Amino acid sequence: MKTALLAALAAAATLTLTAAAPGPAPVPAPAPAAAPAPAAPARTVSAWLPWWDIEVGYRDALAHADQLHTVSPFWYATASATEVRSETGAGDRRVIDGLHAKGLKVVPTVTESLRAPAMADLMNDPARRTAHVDALVRVTESRSYDGLDLDYEVMTETEDPALRERVRTGYNALTRELCTRLHALAKTCVITVMPRTEDSGQAFDYAHLGSVADRLRIMGYNLRNALGKPGPLSSTAWYEEFLAYATARVPRDKLEVALPAYGWNWTVGSGARAKHVTSLEAEELRRGIGADYALDPVSGTPHFGYTDEDGDEHQVWYQDANGSVTHLAVLARYGVRGTGLWALGFEEPELWDALAGGDQGGR
Repeated sequence: MKTALLAALAAAATLTLTAAAPGPAPVPAPAPAAAPAPAAPARTVSAWLPWWDIEVGYRDALAHADQLHTVSPFWYATASATEVRSETGAGDRRVIDGLHAKGLKVVPTVTESLRAPAMADLMNDPARRTAHVDALVRVTESRSYDGLDLDYEVMTETEDPALRERVRTGYNALTRELCTRLHALAKTCVITVMPRTEDSGQAFDYAHLGSVADRLRIMGYNLRNALGKPGPLSSTAWYEEFLAYATARVPRDKLEVALPAYGWNWTVGSGARAKHVTSLEAEELRRGIGADYALDPVSGTPHFGYTDEDGDEHQVWYQDANGSVTHLAVLARYGVRGTGLWALGFEEPELWDALAGGDQGGR
């Protein structure tokens, strides 16, 4: 009762004061500020999309669009100074539009088939070099692409120091011209390189490439190739070596390290080319033959062996989510957040947890 009476008296007094001395209308209290929306998780991964398994890779990209920022379809290959050939299905607008709808950039990859002497001659000739850049820009403008990824590797295959130097200086001139042209069109310029160590990647001038490109993708795989002896295709010590070199010359926010989602199945002692297996295929084989899972503590990569029905001994080395965690830890120590993946559709689902920094299921 007391409370009701006091409230009524207060209301009456307010009415009297208002009638006797009108004043400005009361200012309503400001509404409480809306809580900020939670920040979307950063997209830190780029990945290649192989043309020979486009549907599997495309569905994979859509399923993991929240972690991917860029997809690079493996669609084009340089055949001459003025000719850039298309792989099967290149420029598929359904794929491009579908990736764009998920907020992904589409930056197709161009490889090359010309050997070191031919590429050195092309790139060091100003007229032919510009003609080549024109051809690359035409590819970029042929669809609603967001840029171009230049992945020139064949030209580096030489033991001749003088020729390697011509390739290096020519590639510097080519990439400067190409990136300038792409930037004028508001397109992204990505350059893919081999790891630079004492024994590899000498044709790539990291400091220059890091200055002209938007991103420098380092292929963190193929430490052992299909024609070599069985062993890991990447290792933590190797990552330490090439990341120490790269981070001393390239801004960390421009660097990406592409992880492998594949491996090699060697027939021991045969000298034959090893068979390529995706991480999914390697695991399916391991389980099918009942081989124990082993993670090599030195390299941080899984492997297993078996004897086939013909009596041939095999060694399989590959990479999976468990191994990738050990290599991602090296990236973290060097302050590199950008990662890549070769290739969409090759990987185990658990790898995406590893790339996100979460826990992935162990064996």
